Amino acid sequence: MSESPPTTPVCYRHPGRETYVRCTRCDRPICPDCMREASVGHQCPECVNEGRRTVRPARTAFGGGTAGRHGYVTKGLIALNVLLMLLSIASDRGGDAAVGGSGFGGLMGGSTPLTNWGSVLGLAFFPDGTLGGIAEGQWYRLVTAMFLHYGVIHLLLNMWALWVLGRSLEANLGPLRFGALYLIAGLGGNVAAYLFSAQNSATAGASTAVFGLFAALIIIERKLGRDISQVIPILVINLVFTLTVPGISIPGHLGGLVVGAAMSLVLAYAPRGRRTLVQVAGGAVILLILLALTLFRTTQLLG
Repeated sequence: MSESPPTTPVCYRHPGRETYVRCTRCDRPICPDCMREASVGHQCPECVNEGRRTVRPARTAFGGGTAGRHGYVTKGLIALNVLLMLLSIASDRGGDAAVGGSGFGGLMGGSTPLTNWGSVLGLAFFPDGTLGGIAEGQWYRLVTAMFLHYGVIHLLLNMWALWVLGRSLEANLGPLRFGALYLIAGLGGNVAAYLFSAQNSATAGASTAVFGLFAALIIIERKLGRDISQVIPILVINLVFTLTVPGISIPGHLGGLVVGAAMSLVLAYAPRGRRTLVQVAGGAVILLILLALTLFRTTQLLG
């Protein structure tokens, strides 16, 4: 009895093409057009697609996306602050902020119509006789104030700190978690300024959020087991400036520091099994506390 000659394998997707290469996952024959390079050998298109659906995306140690290493949120925040500085200068039609006694853009701290509109302000009468402030329902000031600055020097100092701190934190936390940290820390500092500053005292600047980033960097780096000896002296120097230089919002800086520390503790020490849930819940609790404090201060001013 004669044996039948062995048949040459053909590609499972292209039956007219002979091949001796097989998919390393399903072992089906595949031709050169169907080969997808893998870590070992080649795979077929179906196995590659299935692998993409089943392989979990890479995450940072704190559950964030690895896109944070590009620093997109940090760069976006800097761009937003710079844009608002330009709009602030443009809003000063009288020219005081741009060419007045304090120099271009109010170099040493000139106010503009935009900073007057968006700064943290408890309750005050404006030149036109109207009453305004957070207590009068202008709650947006608690957010806008962290993106406005009194002059170019004020802006540059904060943006330099944001660039240095933000890239490291965003890479470790991921874009979404870093963005939440920045906003909650900035909000916390502005709520503290609302609570403990004179009702007619206006404050603004990204430093409320930046101080929160200082606290976060110490906590995050410590959690990762890294050396923080170089960060603490810089924070101490900034605290000394805050407490000794006139015109700086002490409540705003310290409030941002405390709230930023609280949020970073939530992000760093959330249990791995329920990490995202705990992080979101922790952030929500902090926001509720800030809301309650804002309502308390409003009641004080209006009562």
